[in-house]
Amino acid sequence: MAATAQPAVRPVSERLVFFDGVCNFCDGAVRWLVERDPEGRLCFAALQGETAEALRRRHPQIPRDIDTMVYVDASEGVEKVYLRSQAVLRVWIEIAPERALPRWLLRLPLPVADLLYWLFASLRYRLFGKLAECRVPTPQERARFLP
Repeated sequence: MAATAQPAVRPVSERLVFFDGVCNFCDGAVRWLVERDPEGRLCFAALQGETAEALRRRHPQIPRDIDTMVYVDASEGVEKVYLRSQAVLRVWIEIAPERALPRWLLRLPLPVADLLYWLFASLRYRLFGKLAECRVPTPQERARFLP
């Protein structure tokens, strides 16, 4: 599935990453992204939260299940929504634009890339465990995390 676009509705952040707030792997990935994005280009929100619900009203193609990573890029004045493998790769490109691998992986046929994504997503709780509740950002991170 290609990105869907819609005029931006006063975005809170130009680049927003939605993740499963109780997944240990996802939590670790968000911590990793925060460390590698000291300029604060990316903001974050749990798929279980209010921000995700508001986004779903504007973009009904976003599934309600929490095993789908979502990346919203409104940096060009239009909300582009990327799901699953496309979201992972677009975020990777955002924090490491000099890397060739994510650009190369974007060339994979979407069904193949998403199959790999679903395989990992279906195993993530068994491999990494689950948190009792969504993470609480540190005081330094608070401005980058939306409800």
